[in-house]
Amino acid sequence: MKKTVFNDIHRAAGGRMVEFAGYDMPVEFSGIRDEHLAVRHHAGIFDVSHMGEIRVGGPRAAELVQYLTTNDISVLVPGQAQYACFPNGQGGIVDDLLVYFIAPNDYLLVVNASNTAKDWDWLSDNNRRFGANLRNDSDSISQLAVQGPDAVKIIAALTSEPVGTLPYYHFRFLTVGGVPDVLVSATGYTGAGGFELYVRNSDAIRLYNEIMNAGAPFKLQPIGLGARDTLRLEMGFTLYGNDIDDTTSPIEAGLSRFVKFTEANDFIDRPRLLAQKTDGVSRHLCGFVMQERGIPRHGYPLADSNGHVIGHVTSGTHSPILNNGIGMGYVNTGFEKNGTEIFVKIRDRLLKATVKKPPFI
Repeated sequence: MKKTVFNDIHRAAGGRMVEFAGYDMPVEFSGIRDEHLAVRHHAGIFDVSHMGEIRVGGPRAAELVQYLTTNDISVLVPGQAQYACFPNGQGGIVDDLLVYFIAPNDYLLVVNASNTAKDWDWLSDNNRRFGANLRNDSDSISQLAVQGPDAVKIIAALTSEPVGTLPYYHFRFLTVGGVPDVLVSATGYTGAGGFELYVRNSDAIRLYNEIMNAGAPFKLQPIGLGARDTLRLEMGFTLYGNDIDDTTSPIEAGLSRFVKFTEANDFIDRPRLLAQKTDGVSRHLCGFVMQERGIPRHGYPLADSNGHVIGHVTSGTHSPILNNGIGMGYVNTGFEKNGTEIFVKIRDRLLKATVKKPPFI
């Protein structure tokens, strides 16, 4: 297994380590519920260095990125990022990603850890007709996420720049805690506010320690992958491999707002996805809240009141904020509207749930 530069720190902090996407990663420290509530009420720091970072440059960089992603990068200005999908040419999704517009002819693509090699191959194969410059920086960059209502105060204490005014999905290169050239991005996967910070491996431990020291007055604590998952699910954020994959389209997954059919945006699968948006699809990814005691799990069947299967759960958990079961899953068209009564089949029982458009909190 690979290890991030923070591996010894996680072990010293009592992290319970597991294999994830080929990395030795902490799933929890003080407990998933405790860590979840810490992020919602104060702040938490996540090691997300397993994510992939791919740089795209050169005169035809914009053409390649525009062709491969569903969103419209022509609207970006330097210092701005956007969420997008790589369509796979068959209606599915190679991966979802963040596109950072560093400068003209210079983009940073942040992809899922489990898909980095797959995405690199996809980019390289499609780049044959463009000739952009590709560079995989994944092994030389560490990433930390500082999330929660006190995250701005913590990072503001470490830089002279007014990070509190950094708009959502914008970024700057700043000196943070004496560490230069840190990409500070007003993004995150928790819905609790905060930043994602990209730093050279050689400076990563110093940056981590500076953040932990600055965060002590704000009850900052390390957070594992378990709480990262429950936090993103409360917001209804999709997870690749669970809610989206090579067999699901962005339209089915409720990601239409990230698929731009502008005149100049001739991306892979555009005709197919436009037809889906125009004509509709046969299934929809929706959120739901349990009305009876039970925790939905990935793969559980979803049914109508007669017990007929209408779909399946893709993600589910017990929400620490709602103190209730929540989930997401694909259902047949006609069952996706807010307030619709559906049932989760848990073993031999049908437990009542209500469709609710995320976020759940």
